[in-house]
Amino acid sequence: MKHWKIALPLVFLVVLAIFLAQGLTRDPRKLPSARVGKPAPAFNLPDLYKGSELMHVPEQMKGRVWLLNVFASWCGACVTEHPRLLNLAKSGYIPIVGLAYKDDTAETRKWLAEHGGDPYLFVAVDRDGSVGIEYGVYGVPETYVIDKEGIIRHRHVGPVDIEFMEKHVKPLMADASMPDSDRAVVKLAGAQ
Repeated sequence: MKHWKIALPLVFLVVLAIFLAQGLTRDPRKLPSARVGKPAPAFNLPDLYKGSELMHVPEQMKGRVWLLNVFASWCGACVTEHPRLLNLAKSGYIPIVGLAYKDDTAETRKWLAEHGGDPYLFVAVDRDGSVGIEYGVYGVPETYVIDKEGIIRHRHVGPVDIEFMEKHVKPLMADASMPDSDRAVVKLAGAQ
């Protein structure tokens, strides 16, 4: 009986160490998403610049491959990502829709102005985070790749980068018969 009392904490520590070791081997950007492979949830939200005018997304994006970029003025990593999005938008390669997540409208506008401008086709204001919940947002920034049929093909956690473009966007754009895919990837890579 005494050996069991001594062995039990040791067994517990070994099991705990195994679980922790498994967690350390996983890429934190590869969070599972129940939405990948399913239609992008439709939403009606006010436009950042037009106020209460509702936008019907993703219906209005049907027929195009596009990105839904979830960001906020309070997000530190969004500062790193923003120049890359600006370069991507300038290339005209793929439309980017912004989702201002749990943010104050005035702060979002100010943040965009202070960080070089607005790379988005339009910005939907998700003040209470309800649309973010529908998409399964864990935090910001997150970017969803949505195909011509409105299906979510990939969810990227963290700032977008060249690897994201090469692996998840470029193949869809090639399927959509979009020219100059290499040019857009190079432009994204040029952003620091």
